Amino acid sequence: MSFADASSYLSRDISEVDPDIARLLRAEGARQAETLEMIASENFTSRAVMQAVGSVLTNKYAEGLPHRRYYGGCEVVDEVEELAISRAKELFGCEHVNVQPHSGATANEAAYQAVLAPGDRVLAMALAHGGHLSHGLKVNFSGRLYDFHHYGVRRGDCYLDMDQVEQMARELRPKLIVAGASAYPRIIDFAAFRQIADAVGALFMVDMAHISGLVAGGVHPSPVGIADIVTSTLHKSLGGPRAGMVMCREDLGSAIDRAVFPGLQGGPLMHVIAGKAVAFSCALTEEFRARQRQVIANTAALANGLVAGGVALVTGGTDNHLVLVDLSATDLTGVDAEARLDRAGITVNKNGIPFDERPPTVTSGLRIGTPALTTRGLKEAEMTEIAAIISAALRPEISDDEMSGLRTRAQAISHAFPLYPTLTSGTAIG
Repeated sequence: MSFADASSYLSRDISEVDPDIARLLRAEGARQAETLEMIASENFTSRAVMQAVGSVLTNKYAEGLPHRRYYGGCEVVDEVEELAISRAKELFGCEHVNVQPHSGATANEAAYQAVLAPGDRVLAMALAHGGHLSHGLKVNFSGRLYDFHHYGVRRGDCYLDMDQVEQMARELRPKLIVAGASAYPRIIDFAAFRQIADAVGALFMVDMAHISGLVAGGVHPSPVGIADIVTSTLHKSLGGPRAGMVMCREDLGSAIDRAVFPGLQGGPLMHVIAGKAVAFSCALTEEFRARQRQVIANTAALANGLVAGGVALVTGGTDNHLVLVDLSATDLTGVDAEARLDRAGITVNKNGIPFDERPPTVTSGLRIGTPALTTRGLKEAEMTEIAAIISAALRPEISDDEMSGLRTRAQAISHAFPLYPTLTSGTAIG
């Protein structure tokens, strides 16, 4: 290969190298811009984060920890990872943090591996009541390796049943108690969990993947300093790259680090760690804290609008970034409702509700969140209008013409808040 050929290989644009993927990137960019993204676990990250993730750091192998690598040439990426670590410590006030996990599930796996042996007993929230699949679902690694037992919410009001948590903890004497959820619309009382864990001699872990941005913004109580281990993703309410992290007490740090590498992963994704550092830096600003306050205000406005429109909500409302719509008293399933809202230009996901009588592939609920639209700039007035659109779309008698009108209303909101106006190619580079 000549030098000219090498230069061409390294510098050609994706539109030339792979027109099919380039076309799909543009299509996905258009989809995100033209619809109202309300999946509670999704957000829009910044151009700066995307630039870091699409950077030359993707070329570098860096197995190990800063200044303790198995490869040469790591002096720059050492600084990158150290920045991510120091910023995470400042943001959350944690004693030790590992920023290498590729995902939230990997972060949870590392936490379990650090403090548990296969077969050890764990108490966590049931998936059917709002927990996460990595909290002991039988077909997941967590449920296959460890002896998980599950608490849930009260049937009457669907709030966490702390009496059940305490009773099960005293009966089962688990080695680890896990708190955290992926579909729970209320504040979690971490101090109450800590008290129960101490009473039975258990370690206490919190998976705050969904609420980490709210915690960083000071609008949800922090589990850091209460729990022994705290795991999180970065791409939900925190608005960073798709990845995970583990925070812990200093005395557990070495065990966590060994569990991540060499226990679970090889080389860390240094380009993604750079994106994490950028996200932490952004989260340390007053602008970010104001946005998290707006997330709470927006979700409250959404909840109030839905209730006013005759839509039932699990727990009757929300304290955080999401609402859980209860369709059990209607003929609509979660599958049907998700499809209807998609036709109306609103992206959500079907979701089980506590004590759901429909199967998890069908469900009796919808999970709807506000972080992505809040990042885009929407406020309470827009949320009230969106609640009206959702309420109308879920009416059993709605016609095709009416649905088309709802989509027009949703698109008017999208057009009023442009998304990535300079990223016409669907990438942050070039």
